Amino acid sequence: MAVNMPGLVAVIAFYVLILATGIWASRKSKREEKKCSGDKSEVAMIGGRNIGSFVGIFTMTATWVGGGFINGIAEVVYLPHRGLSWTQAPITYCLNLILGGLLFAKPMRANRYVTMMDPLQIKFGRVMGSLLLIPAILGDIFWSAAILAALGATMTVILDIETYLSILISACVVIIYTLLGGLYSVAYTDVMQMIFIIISLWLCVPFAIKNPAVVDIKYTMVNKVYQSPWIGKIEVNQIGRWIDDLLYMSLGGIPWQVYFQRVLAASSVSQAQKTSYVAGVLCFTLSFPSIIIGAVAVSTDWNHTSYSLPTPLERQEASMILPIVLQYLCPVYISILGIGAISAAVMSSADSSLLSASSMFARNIYKTIIRKKAAEKEVIWVMRATVVLSGAAATALALLTNSIYGLWFLSSELVYAILFPQFVCVLFIPNTNTYGSAAGYFVGLTLRLLAGEPFLQIPPLIQYPGISFENGTYQQLFPFKTLTMLLSLISTVMFSYLALFVFKRKLLPAKYDVFKIVDKIQELPATVEEQIML
Repeated sequence: MAVNMPGLVAVIAFYVLILATGIWASRKSKREEKKCSGDKSEVAMIGGRNIGSFVGIFTMTATWVGGGFINGIAEVVYLPHRGLSWTQAPITYCLNLILGGLLFAKPMRANRYVTMMDPLQIKFGRVMGSLLLIPAILGDIFWSAAILAALGATMTVILDIETYLSILISACVVIIYTLLGGLYSVAYTDVMQMIFIIISLWLCVPFAIKNPAVVDIKYTMVNKVYQSPWIGKIEVNQIGRWIDDLLYMSLGGIPWQVYFQRVLAASSVSQAQKTSYVAGVLCFTLSFPSIIIGAVAVSTDWNHTSYSLPTPLERQEASMILPIVLQYLCPVYISILGIGAISAAVMSSADSSLLSASSMFARNIYKTIIRKKAAEKEVIWVMRATVVLSGAAATALALLTNSIYGLWFLSSELVYAILFPQFVCVLFIPNTNTYGSAAGYFVGLTLRLLAGEPFLQIPPLIQYPGISFENGTYQQLFPFKTLTMLLSLISTVMFSYLALFVFKRKLLPAKYDVFKIVDKIQELPATVEEQIML
């Protein structure tokens, strides 16, 4: 099969357009830096808190509607043991953004934090804050690697080019424009990418549905033709796992810098909340093309297409079902638009993750711990260097390992088990302190690792009720992720109040209060900068 030259030319043109948009936005970023009277690094990290409603909504939506979102939804609908019933992303992403806007956006934006780690470092100290930073940064890097790898596989299907070429080119484009303009470049390219995703994916849908090899998807929704109905089914013994996944994706998606970067970039508290609400509704709406494409794949007689038999399921290519449908059930020019949409979705998520990781490292590690007196230009250069290093690490992982999604799932579950409960404590539960934070961290980390990870072939040392052994791996059907999160939350609160009681009542001498929690109860300095440097 020869390289799809028209498709390759179209993708290159799209990449040039995105890169040009990023370079244009970087000039706006530099103008804002010159006008900024405060910290110039805040322009790169949160756009100087000057991102308008339109751009804010598009960049927040584009960050969630990434390559994993549009590819993953189609894959889950297509899989016979899953189907639409297990396609939770449309609901959970919507809930994630609405709950974030309702509960978390206001206190974060009102206190004028720069990263989501600021309140954690202020409350629990620099050392504990740094430990909490580990799962957040690893999650961003692993996610970038996972979606770059997915893009490489997609381009191999449609364009028939080497996987490593598409990964390297995509990574370079993302790194360059993120490097040049920070959040401004990311936000304005997200607008372009979001428009492209909306138009191109919806254009693909009617062509895929009308293909002669496709049976009416309304019929295959509940009737078996080529495989199980795509509506799917939740077995009674799987209800616990379904609820666990629902809560994990809805709540565990909140404590991520990619979300709070946009919340904190809003010009006001009300705008931050409105941006989050509208983005949630858009995420739900934009899941429909992927759902339909997954349903089309279930309803297709692949023997009557140039793909032929065996089916994508039998070839173990279900993860690439969206590009396969675009390639074999749509006209060439439509499939080219589709690959553009996938590329756009990948870049809109990858750039946000790289900027997120670099912002947290530059501010919460370098400026707060390593070089407290670092000048603003120095912080910006450290941030840029971290973008390059994070991008290189993500690219290397995408090229070298087959377990990226397993690494990302594990790190994101650690965010749910560790960061989410501590985030709740910092914002809503007074008098939680470093002792409680350390206890909650230990409980969350230990329980999650002992539960095992099937994707990485890690066996469970704790076997919860209802555990099953399928295809050579253990499956925890009990809602253990949410149980782990709740136990971490309880531990954080309980040990915080226990430590406070012990030291305030002088049951232990003050010299044993290594974290000085009694002293910290006194009034804190006025500014976030002064608080975080304590």
